[in-house]
Amino acid sequence: MRILVAIDDTDNLESRGTGKLAAMLAQDIEEQGWGKTGPITRHQLLVHPDIPYTSHNSAMCFTADLDNCTIDSLVRWSAVFLERESAPGSDPGLCIAVKDDVSSNQELLDFANRAKEEVIPKEAAYELAKQYNIHLSEHGGSGIGVIGALAGVGLRLSGNDGRFRGQLAIMAPGSVATVAQIKTSSLVEKVCSTEGAILPDDEFILLGETQKAVLLEGQAVMLVFPTETTEPGRARWQTCSKTYLKRF
Repeated sequence: MRILVAIDDTDNLESRGTGKLAAMLAQDIEEQGWGKTGPITRHQLLVHPDIPYTSHNSAMCFTADLDNCTIDSLVRWSAVFLERESAPGSDPGLCIAVKDDVSSNQELLDFANRAKEEVIPKEAAYELAKQYNIHLSEHGGSGIGVIGALAGVGLRLSGNDGRFRGQLAIMAPGSVATVAQIKTSSLVEKVCSTEGAILPDDEFILLGETQKAVLLEGQAVMLVFPTETTEPGRARWQTCSKTYLKRF
């Protein structure tokens, strides 16, 4: 059974970020022998004066293929985990959905996209979750993190939102790698230009300080843009800057 797990608003300015807690929770699932987890994606939500957040207002989501654990058991474990590990003053929310149950849920996708553009009351999140049997719960503070948690599941489900957590660290900045090398040494499934062209395996890429993948069309994609060189055998493409990738 494949599920989507998302958490939001677990930190404060001095604590570990929500991405770290998502990684710890995913690790717990594997160490307990409950299943295999996938990489974590970060989803940017609306930054607005009416929305309490720590620094960036982003939710974290990962997939898990459960073998030896029920949803109820995972919910109980995750609740204890969040209440223990979330920072003082945070408003943590947890969302867990069975992927097959929500895979064609347009209302969930619409809600997730709204959370990037407008202020949504948490009652609306609970109503939607209840309607489609999605687990949604709050674990401290005002519990407003349930909005981002539900949106995180929807945005991950869309396949076209978010950055994968962490640097890929394929090679040192300034190195040149082929597309094939990038794909075999990281989670990257495709290397594409910022205009959408898929690059062949033998194309050379100049690797910069930021080596990250984004979620596009359900795949982990490294985005690149042209270099200024026209010399044969030199890298004609380079990785995008952190500033550019903030749009994902």
